[in-house]
Amino acid sequence: MTEPEKKHEEQFLRYFTAHEAAIRGFVRSLLPTREDAAEVMQEVAVVLWRKFHEFKTEEDFRRWAFGVARYEVLAYARDKARDRLVFSEDVFALLADQAAETADTLQAQREALEQCLNKLPPRERTLVNAAYAPGVRIDHLAQQTGRTPMSLYKALHRIRLSLLDCVRGFLRQEQLA
Repeated sequence: MTEPEKKHEEQFLRYFTAHEAAIRGFVRSLLPTREDAAEVMQEVAVVLWRKFHEFKTEEDFRRWAFGVARYEVLAYARDKARDRLVFSEDVFALLADQAAETADTLQAQREALEQCLNKLPPRERTLVNAAYAPGVRIDHLAQQTGRTPMSLYKALHRIRLSLLDCVRGFLRQEQLA
């Protein structure tokens, strides 16, 4: 691989990894199941890579990727059209427009939540991470932490309220800046 090819590949990976969560959220908002979204995301990644040479660096990668994702969702829906529960292309277009409009807000909320999670005391952050890990049952976590399930629910509720206040404050600060 030549040096320019390496740089091209590295630039794609930087853009893609920076925006993958937003692209995945966009795709997920247009499809009924996580499995459908995962299948389409694979195609989106391949198409983005294939067409990356068409991307102009002064463009917004996320918006460009949303456009590609939108077409991939429509193609997937056409392939699935024989299923009974499939939206029309007009409905997909409306959903895609709405998802694109809310993407900036969701990204700001994700960033604010990340900031607020980092501000939590280590014990609380560890508890939140453990409670929201995939497949975790609160009764098992309560037993592991030496608490009753009810006291764990109450502690998580207090932490969630604290995070909500923090996120709202962070977003208000961003709007004023």
